[in-house]
Amino acid sequence: MRDRYTVAVGLVFAAVAVIAVVNGIGGGGGTLGLEAQPRHWPLPEFAVPLVSGDSEGLEGDANVAQDDCETSALPCPDESRRTPACRVRTPRAIRVCDLFDRPSVISFWFTGKDGRCVEQQDVVNRVAARYGGRVAFLSLEIGGDRGEVEDLVRERDWAMPVGFDRDGAVGSLYRVGICPTFAYAFPGGTLHGAGIGQLDFEQLSGRVDDLLQATTRAEGREGRG
Repeated sequence: MRDRYTVAVGLVFAAVAVIAVVNGIGGGGGTLGLEAQPRHWPLPEFAVPLVSGDSEGLEGDANVAQDDCETSALPCPDESRRTPACRVRTPRAIRVCDLFDRPSVISFWFTGKDGRCVEQQDVVNRVAARYGGRVAFLSLEIGGDRGEVEDLVRERDWAMPVGFDRDGAVGSLYRVGICPTFAYAFPGGTLHGAGIGQLDFEQLSGRVDDLLQATTRAEGREGRG
């Protein structure tokens, strides 16, 4: 599980809004959490600006480049180079690969008239605090208003990392269609499971416990192998 990615240093944050760079990169072709995904599906790469609530965060669209070439040509022409998402190294950006040193939970959500999506992030923030450094959490808002998300982070005192997918590139890549959607991943960035719908504190904690137990079992099998 732990060799899904080797995280390399990169150059600058490339605001590349490529929607599903290669057909089929996303899950098994259906809505994440609603339809079954392949076992140990490798999470696609992305890098997004972090929202801090101080109005001075990084701006720009998500980088969802999976490789260093914007064409399908091999080898990649020198004039067509780009920075893959997991090689971005820019302050105030978070890469999905930054989560892969431990089990991780990504909560995808939207702002809008329905306040339940926001309230769900309150629960995510509480659960993230419960597990401390044992599990990596990322709350990722898709396609909303940056100022509104900054206000929410500040007003609701969220300590968890909150990313901003301005143009919905990550949401499209992961085929997110319902708020909230949760992705639970093993260390190394392969999918343990996904789900949709509201969860209370104990329910979400139970999903995280399941992830931790599955990780322990998988690591035990690796140790015996």
